[in-house]
Amino acid sequence: MSDPLLSVVIACYNHEGLVREAVESILSQDFPSREVIAVDDGSSDGTPDVLKTFGSAITFARFPVNRGAGAARNHGASLAKGKYLVFLDGDDALLPHTLAIYGQLVTARNPTILLGRSAQCYGELPPPPDPPREVQFVEYPDFFAKDRPWVYNTSSLVVERAPFLAAGGWSEEFFYQDIQDLLNKLAVAGPTLLVLSPDTVWYRMHTTNAVRRIQPFLDGIYLLLRKAKSGAYPGGAKQKLRRDIWFGGLIFYWTREAFRTGFYREGFSLLAATWWLIVLAVLRRGAALVGGRKRVETVALREEQIPPSS
Repeated sequence: MSDPLLSVVIACYNHEGLVREAVESILSQDFPSREVIAVDDGSSDGTPDVLKTFGSAITFARFPVNRGAGAARNHGASLAKGKYLVFLDGDDALLPHTLAIYGQLVTARNPTILLGRSAQCYGELPPPPDPPREVQFVEYPDFFAKDRPWVYNTSSLVVERAPFLAAGGWSEEFFYQDIQDLLNKLAVAGPTLLVLSPDTVWYRMHTTNAVRRIQPFLDGIYLLLRKAKSGAYPGGAKQKLRRDIWFGGLIFYWTREAFRTGFYREGFSLLAATWWLIVLAVLRRGAALVGGRKRVETVALREEQIPPSS
């Protein structure tokens, strides 16, 4: 058998009540050129037992102790055979049409990065939507050229495996702002596709979501800035302005979140240290609105790829 096109890597930690839906959301899709790799990150609940029930339908690996999501994802990637890595957290789920969309786009365009579109849900997964007939997306020469917002979460990220491994994968010293770090490492590695429609991931909101913790994410921004200043990201001085603009948009978002949630002192401290980056991001956004954004493309989803109605 030939290697699969897509390797879906699930990293999970204490997701006993949710991970079955994550795995089934992949296995139920009529897209044969895929594999599922689930890595349990030292869970203390019944997550490993749930994953074992899938038998040979998935590749299962387990850490004896908790090492962090980055380590789990990297281990899953090391076991993968697919040309592309599709990352999924154990508490999220793919929509029924997702692999068909990803497969069609990466086959046609061969991007380095594909950014899916996530929809939030609370509690139980909603009923599946009607099968889409077309996909709207934008293609950029690299990630820094992106001129539209994207909701950052691991479960809507697809990366070509070879550049991912060449970049060193997930930086395991990051937990908060980990995806921003990875995207910085891959930002000039090659073309980026941004899916605008339809949604491809259910991002499940619950009380333990990491995104609800403001202070660690603010600390993560400082870590990103120190890493950039040290020259650790590709492109060096040549890419500094583009990276600064991207940082400005990220800082604007988290400063706003800090104020919204009552972290006023922390928000003002970050704003005082980095206000000029926000100015650069605002100017870049204004220029994109005045000059026009990159053209949206629409392609029909191939008939054989359209999942049947439920």
